[in-house]
Amino acid sequence: MAPPVRYCIPGERLCNLEEGSPGSGTYTRHGYIFSSLAGCLTKNSENGALPVISVMRETESQLLPDVGAIVTCKVSSINSRFAKVHILYVGSTPLKNSFRGTIRKEDVRATEKDKVEIYKSFRPGDIVLAKVISLGDAQSNYLLTTAENELGVVVAHSESGVQMVPISWCEMQCPKTHTKEFRKVARVQPEFLQT
Repeated sequence: MAPPVRYCIPGERLCNLEEGSPGSGTYTRHGYIFSSLAGCLTKNSENGALPVISVMRETESQLLPDVGAIVTCKVSSINSRFAKVHILYVGSTPLKNSFRGTIRKEDVRATEKDKVEIYKSFRPGDIVLAKVISLGDAQSNYLLTTAENELGVVVAHSESGVQMVPISWCEMQCPKTHTKEFRKVARVQPEFLQT
């Protein structure tokens, strides 16, 4: 039976230097080996020598949205002051876990910020390209902006469930019913178009 996997956190004392030699993901201090990463503890011993103590992370490290990063998100809810979104992609890389984001009324567009109405910019279910302007923490969301021509709604569905077509920077039209709906439309750049 394989020994149970031991997980450790940064700063955790693993053993003294007489029991092993430090490997990757560890450091030594005062005669002891400590973990410098959160991950799994491994001991590799060769030819009867002291085992090499190392800490390995999961193979896929979690990519995090960073300030200035372009993210793809899905609108989950809206109110008069902001739209709440789930961040699904950073650049073209899908995230293992979605992060929460907020697009405030004043961050929707660069001009006439006082005239912005959230319900004329986004609707729940819309797919939006946005830029991260400030990092979140455990309690708050990432703050996002769509105040550039290239940012805004890229995919939206009409009330009849059909994907709408952009007809201007502030309107999309349903190809089935020909009804128009207001959105903050993104001018999608060629590198974001799938061929």
